[in-house]
Amino acid sequence: MAVEIIMPKLGVDMQEGEIIEWKKQVGDSVMEGDILLEIMSDKTNMELEAEDSGILLKITHQAGEVVPVTQVIGYIGAEGEVLEELAAPAESALPAQKAVSAPSSSAQPAPTISHESAASKGEKVRATPAARKAASEHNIDLATIPGTGQNGRVHKDDVEGFWHLHKTKASPLAEKMARDLGIDLSTIKGSGFGHKIMKDDILAVLEASKPVQEKAPVVEAPKELPEGVEIIKMSAMRKAISKGMTNSYLTAPSFTLNYDVDMTEMIALRKKLIDPIMNKTGLKVSFTDLIGMAVVKTLMKPEHRYLNASLVNDATEIELHKFINIGIAVGLDDGLIVPVVHDADQMTLSEFVVASKDVIKKTQAGKLKAAEMTGSTFSITNLGMFGTKTFNPIINQPNSAILGIGATIPTPTVVDGEIVARPIMALCLTIDHRIVDGMNGAKFMMDLKNLMENPFELLI
Repeated sequence: MAVEIIMPKLGVDMQEGEIIEWKKQVGDSVMEGDILLEIMSDKTNMELEAEDSGILLKITHQAGEVVPVTQVIGYIGAEGEVLEELAAPAESALPAQKAVSAPSSSAQPAPTISHESAASKGEKVRATPAARKAASEHNIDLATIPGTGQNGRVHKDDVEGFWHLHKTKASPLAEKMARDLGIDLSTIKGSGFGHKIMKDDILAVLEASKPVQEKAPVVEAPKELPEGVEIIKMSAMRKAISKGMTNSYLTAPSFTLNYDVDMTEMIALRKKLIDPIMNKTGLKVSFTDLIGMAVVKTLMKPEHRYLNASLVNDATEIELHKFINIGIAVGLDDGLIVPVVHDADQMTLSEFVVASKDVIKKTQAGKLKAAEMTGSTFSITNLGMFGTKTFNPIINQPNSAILGIGATIPTPTVVDGEIVARPIMALCLTIDHRIVDGMNGAKFMMDLKNLMENPFELLI
């Protein structure tokens, strides 16, 4: 039975995506995991993988089209399958082209199939692999979840929405605010996932209850600009960066710790490693690679687990990660992207060099996959190659910290009672004070500094 290909929602702020290129054409054989097409989200291009195997039966949106998230863009099914059979009964009398076309953003959603009735008939519940995994994690019977996909197919969002809806109707903070303010939660439709009531919903109720004030007259901007002034529109990437950085800056009460690190031993180690790692991987190890591995080793210590954490549920709970995914800020001509090296704590130095170079190369070529730009638990950003001595990096939410790397500069230093010139690098750690206190951040930096000044431990 044919299944849908949908425009994925790759982030909470993503509303639509542009189809750049279809890698498969109608009639082509498709295996699960094959690259189907390339799409552009707010910040980058990425490749969309097939969730099922079969034949690409139909493409409903072509290259160049901008499509709302979760809308059907194609179908995969069995060879020789007639797609018209998937149409709702009410549409069966319509022309074939109209019956199989994907619904527009204004069209009514197709009716779904009750999985309870399917289960009662002994039929297998139709669901995507991601939905089955999510249902297993939440211990939910797929047969109890109404699917929003074609013919009642259950997607991951259906599972998550069902779980959140039945777990609780409001976040802990929203419940407390409603209780304190005497607001009846049953009268509020939540804006969160699965209609969960959030803090902003309570604030909206309060705002709506205020007396309506007369709005000030709108003053139109002058039609003609002064000489020498030009107005340009923000790109989608710039808008996404602007929104993300503003949210991080205004939401997280942060502070920055600055440390000087003697890079003498790190420079010596890199010189010894360049040839062996080049022979093994074909890639040149960089200082960012070495620092990245030093960060991973330091984060692996239990006492630094809050540096590898995130705030969840309206900042009322701390999510501690037992894995380490390192985000590496990459500057492009038109913006900044943070690709992610996943499971860095499981890698050797050579493996980290390969993984980091791979995602950086894809970033620069605009070929990142969705999974390669999400899920970071700690981020690093390097401006040292531009001569920057120190700076205050802004946290890449929802991380609890970000490490800024400055330039390495020959600096007069007292060693064994004598003044000598040593290569000193500045490290700048910005911390979310809601999760990490200054003392804990300082202890992390002391351990990181010690490891970087004695870097042979990276090879142990």
